[in-house]
Amino acid sequence: MPSHSLVPTGRIAVANVREVFRPADVQARLAKINDKEHEPLRSTYERMLERGPHRFAVKPSGVPDMRDLYEQLPNFGAPLDDVRRHVALSQDSREGLEVTPMLLLGPPGVGKTHFARELAQLLGTGMNLVPMSSMTAGWLLSGSSSQWKGAKPGKVFEAIVDGEYANPVIVVDEVDKAASDAQYDPLGSLYSLLEHDTASHFVDEFAEVGIDASQVIWVLTANDARSIPEPILNRMNVFDIEAPTLEQARVIAESLYRRIRGSHDWGRHFEPALGDDVLSALAEMSPRDMRRALMTAFGNARLDGRDTLRPCDLPDAPPERGRIGFLS
Repeated sequence: MPSHSLVPTGRIAVANVREVFRPADVQARLAKINDKEHEPLRSTYERMLERGPHRFAVKPSGVPDMRDLYEQLPNFGAPLDDVRRHVALSQDSREGLEVTPMLLLGPPGVGKTHFARELAQLLGTGMNLVPMSSMTAGWLLSGSSSQWKGAKPGKVFEAIVDGEYANPVIVVDEVDKAASDAQYDPLGSLYSLLEHDTASHFVDEFAEVGIDASQVIWVLTANDARSIPEPILNRMNVFDIEAPTLEQARVIAESLYRRIRGSHDWGRHFEPALGDDVLSALAEMSPRDMRRALMTAFGNARLDGRDTLRPCDLPDAPPERGRIGFLS
């Protein structure tokens, strides 16, 4: 297979080309469509044939230096260790990167979705977010029958067929909040998708053509595992993510400050490090709230003509004595 070098995030990745569906199967399905009622299905098949069946299956060229990630996500040591093990197994292999599906269990705001986004960047592949709290039927993952009005492919089909990668990171967010009824099980498709062998010929209910979803990197998040069926839990590595300690929260806040400052041109106006009083105030927040608070603080400091952040710049902080309104 041809090999290509990609540099999506500053880390060199190696990409093999993988066939994610058989064009002959699509052509056979397309030949059977002979009425206008199935125009969306015809359009889907034609788009598949136009794009072709090959997608990049990427992996790091070696075990990457993950020190920055361990620093940014100090309460995610166990899942990061797991990723390192899988990358190490694949580095000298012609096979693609295979990561056991993982479930991140933890309270809201501890950084579970941020972890998945950073994982996608580390591996050099794309990320797709499926918010289960808004799902009312299983077809959001697996597609709905083309016989239904307004039917369309599911998120797995879209991520692989309409995307660039055979191994995207798919985040099923808040899987414990999936709404279900007697007719539709929103988690039903996960029974086959989380198993490597059955995922290799996953059939979307809309397209009714087998696609190879075996390379998908699954990250599921939940606050509580009790509502998740045991057979699904057994298909994953389950990691309990604790809220960061105060010391870990300070490290996260410092890391976020440096990243925000370094990723914007206006960041050059600010000091390279945060003061201890601001770090202490940020450490009381969840990682989810820290970024919002820092962006507000940057703006307030700039309005005040300062190159350092103060606790009073953070949202909901009491104003400093003697400081009223904007300075001219």
